[in-house]
Amino acid sequence: MRATRLWDGSAIPSLMLTFLAWLLVLRWPLALLALVLYPLVWLILLPFRVGGIAVDGTLELVRAVILLPVRILRLARG
Repeated sequence: MRATRLWDGSAIPSLMLTFLAWLLVLRWPLALLALVLYPLVWLILLPFRVGGIAVDGTLELVRAVILLPVRILRLARG
């Protein structure tokens, strides 16, 4: 059974829009800069997200291989 992740990233767009709306009222030049830089930072960080998915899959495979003998013994016992 896989553990559920506490942060799945679903709240990021609404949080970003709230932050930008707050900045737009108080510091509009900074809000415009954030609006331009956010997609660039997202693109720069995208390979790390893909790498994290690959590492997660590799570790799940190693875990499955290590636990395979235990699962086979459980099935043999009945």
